[in-house]
Amino acid sequence: MIKHRGLRHLALNVKDVALAVNFYRQVFGMKIVWQPDADNAYLSSGYDNLALHRGSAGDRSAQSLDHFGFIVSTVAELEAGYRWANENQLDIARPLRRHRDGSVSYYVRDPDGNVIQILYEPSISPHTIHGAAEAVE
Repeated sequence: MIKHRGLRHLALNVKDVALAVNFYRQVFGMKIVWQPDADNAYLSSGYDNLALHRGSAGDRSAQSLDHFGFIVSTVAELEAGYRWANENQLDIARPLRRHRDGSVSYYVRDPDGNVIQILYEPSISPHTIHGAAEAVE
């Protein structure tokens, strides 16, 4: 087994780095922590990190990502976010629904079509994650 402290980041190939940065800042409140050039940007929520790299169609076809997710603290936050997503005409990939395990989620697509799950998970949502003091707003 490889000893580790947790997942450090997710890296996505995107067509337009500026457009992707704008999406993740406006929709998820992420902040730019480093942008060395127009082809690369590194964002963070304070405990989750996202790398955005300009990629070609060849780069994108080499990977197969189903989705990634952001967790919320309460069902009320989840529902408020879903209303906001609809009001702001985000591309809803799957509508709000309750799952068999008691979790509740919906999915949106970013400008490159990456699917993002917004999730309330009763066993972990109410707890502090990785020592984060509060959610990013």
